[in-house]
Amino acid sequence: MPRTIGLMSGTSLDGVDAAWLETDGESVTAFGPALTMPYDDALRSDLRHILDLAPSLAPGDARLVSAVTRLTECHVRAVRALDRPADLIGFHGQTILHQPDRRRTWQVGDAALLARETGIPVAHDFRSADVASGGEGAPLAPMYHAALARNLDRPLAVLNIGGVANVTWIGPEDGDLIAFDTGPGNGPLDDWITRHTRQRFDRDGALARSGTADGAVLARLMAHPYFARPAPKSLDRLDFSRSLAASGLDALSPADGAATLVAFTAASVAGSAFPSRPRRWLVSGGGRHNPAIMTALCAALGVRVEAVETVGWDGDALEAQCFGFLAARVARGLPLSLPGTTGVPAPMPGGRIVTR
Repeated sequence: MPRTIGLMSGTSLDGVDAAWLETDGESVTAFGPALTMPYDDALRSDLRHILDLAPSLAPGDARLVSAVTRLTECHVRAVRALDRPADLIGFHGQTILHQPDRRRTWQVGDAALLARETGIPVAHDFRSADVASGGEGAPLAPMYHAALARNLDRPLAVLNIGGVANVTWIGPEDGDLIAFDTGPGNGPLDDWITRHTRQRFDRDGALARSGTADGAVLARLMAHPYFARPAPKSLDRLDFSRSLAASGLDALSPADGAATLVAFTAASVAGSAFPSRPRRWLVSGGGRHNPAIMTALCAALGVRVEAVETVGWDGDALEAQCFGFLAARVARGLPLSLPGTTGVPAPMPGGRIVTR
């Protein structure tokens, strides 16, 4: 069975998650170590700035080139820190722009440099074939979620809360998959916390739990046209920036603003439509560590909402594991996305492999 290392750097801009597993892209026979390699403050700040610049940024821009090299070097350190032999690396890179309606998605990272430095072939560029064919290019985790959930009661929803939140609905029959971005995850809340405190995120949901959500601001946020669009659909991390600025959020206290952003995440998840109601929700990503978000989800959804650890999954490693799983699918030419997960016209292979 091939041994892979999956690497994921999400829209929360926390750092690189790395995970080792044995997989043929259809099942997983062994899980190995996983770790997070945090970005340093300078790289995190530069990447956050690049997100704002990305729509007009040229690939050769010196600021981007510098950040990409440092980003890739962080991934190299993560692979070395795992210290496990591997046949293939799945390298997602850092998304800086996602505009599938314009047939654009941009994940930065130097796959050739990563292959040279580690001596391991690297599968990368997972999203562009899907987007070029008219798909949303996201989310890409549903096939991995389905592989893990084969023995669980269904219908089941798997929710990942990173900078953006996305959900996979796994239906009663094999192959019943629907997936889409539900709306904001931690991204707006993290930005709010950074503006109003010396922290990067709302640790233990303390600030949000000390405040009260503003119903009028929440209603304006939920009026965003994204929520009226049918699935599949996907988001860029900054898609709500304009509506956040116009909502009246900035007039709120730091605590009430944080509470309102938590309510926004929960309300957008609760608005998800599926063919049948999930029996339970399993939550991965950084958002599951925020008690304010988990409490709001329980209240909004009215069914069991649990961290993925309750079924034996590793919620911190799940996305990295996914890209190890998808790397094996790239090597075999298997589809990475389906009409029900990204809206692509037919099951779509993708990705490319570079060697040292």
